[in-house]
Amino acid sequence: MNKDKERIVKWVEEQEDELVHFLKKLVQTPSDNPIGDCYPIASLLHQQLCKLGFDDVSLLKVDDDEVKANGMISLANVVAKSGFGSGNGTNIVLNAHGDVVPPGLGWSVDPYGAEIIEGKMYGRGVAVSKSDIAAYTFAVQALKQAGVKQPLTGQVDLAFTFDEETGGEIGPKWLLEQAVIKPDLAIAAGFTYSAVNAHNGCLHFEIKTTGKSAHAALPHTGIDAIEATSQILNALYEYRKTLTVKKSSVPGIDHPTLVVGLITGGINTNVVPDECKIRIDRRLIPGEDAIQAEGELCEIVNQAVAHIEGLKVEIRKILHAESFGPVSEDSPLIEALNENWNLLMKGKGELSINGVPIYADARHFYTKGIPTIMFGVGPKLLEEANGHRADENIRLEDLLDATKIIACTLYDLLSVSS
Repeated sequence: MNKDKERIVKWVEEQEDELVHFLKKLVQTPSDNPIGDCYPIASLLHQQLCKLGFDDVSLLKVDDDEVKANGMISLANVVAKSGFGSGNGTNIVLNAHGDVVPPGLGWSVDPYGAEIIEGKMYGRGVAVSKSDIAAYTFAVQALKQAGVKQPLTGQVDLAFTFDEETGGEIGPKWLLEQAVIKPDLAIAAGFTYSAVNAHNGCLHFEIKTTGKSAHAALPHTGIDAIEATSQILNALYEYRKTLTVKKSSVPGIDHPTLVVGLITGGINTNVVPDECKIRIDRRLIPGEDAIQAEGELCEIVNQAVAHIEGLKVEIRKILHAESFGPVSEDSPLIEALNENWNLLMKGKGELSINGVPIYADARHFYTKGIPTIMFGVGPKLLEEANGHRADENIRLEDLLDATKIIACTLYDLLSVSS
C-alpha cells in the first residue's frame, strides 16, 4: 500500500464517528416508497453535504406532474460535484438511492431508530441503500481531505436519487437525460463482498378481469371475475415451472422467475364479483428477449379464459426494467476495484464478481454505454442484511471497509499517472 492510500485509510478510520452519525441521520428520516414523499430526505441530505463542505451541491426538484405520474408524492435529486486537478480526466458518478420499502411487520427494534447493537446498525434502508450514500460521501471526502500527494485529475459526482423502488425513471435516468451528470464510469449501490457486474431485468403487469355482478343466490346469472382469475393463476403457475429450464450464463443468476404479488377483487360476500385484478412480477435474465416474454405471458392469460363467454380481460404493462450487464471482468473499473479490495481485505478471501437476480438503477447507466459496477456496503448475500425485511442491518465494519475501498479505487482511477 502506498503512502497516499495509507493516508486515505487513516482518514476514514479517524472519521468513523462522523460517518456513523451521518448514516444515522439518514436512517432516522423516513423515506418510504410507497408512499413516496421523498423531498424531505433529499433536502436533509443536501443540507448535510453542504455542512461537510461540498461546494457544488444541487437540490434538483422534479416537476410535480412527473412525480405523480411515477406514483410518488414529492421528489428531488441531490447532486454534488467534486473536481480534481484540471478536471479534464475521468468523470465518475457514484449513485445510490435513499427511498426505501415500507418497514412492514416483525421488527425487534424501531425501524427508524438506527440502533447499534453488537457492531451492527439496524433500520429500514440502512443496507438498501442509505449506507452506500454515506460510504460514497466519505470516500470522496477522503480524497479531498486526507492529504494525498499524487496529482489527481477528473471529477467525481455524487448522484443521490429517491425513486429506485419505483423504477429510477425520475432519478438516475432523469439526471442522465437532462445531462446533469455525464459519467465515463459509474459505481452504483451494492455490497462489500461482491462486485456485481449484471442484474436481472423485470416486467410488471396488471391483469384485470371484468365479468358481471349478480346476487350470490343466483350465481349463474353473473360472470364471476374471481373464478376466471383463478384459472389465469393456475395457467401462470404452470408456465412458471417452464422458466426453470432457461438458465443464465451469468454467475449469481439462475433462471427467469414469475411471482403474482397482489390480488384484489369483489364487492361483498353475497355478490358475484364483477372485477378482479392481479399484479405480476416477471424477472428477465440478462440477454432474454422482453418482447417474447411479454408475448408468452399475454397468450397464456388469454387462452386460460378464452372459453368464458362475456368476460373481458385487460393486460397492462406497468414496468419494463432492462437487465444490466454483464460487464467484462477485465474492465478498468472492475480491475481497480478488485485490486483495492485485495489490498484492504486481506484474509477475507477473493472479491466475488457476479450477477444478482434483483433489478436496480445500475441499468440506467449501462443502457447509456457507461461501464458500471455495483459495489457498496453490506454482506455477501442480501438475505444476511435482511434487505426489504424486518431488522434490516449492516455491520459497521463493512461500512468502514467499503468506504476505504471506494476511496482508494477513485484514487487509482483519477491518478494522473494512470
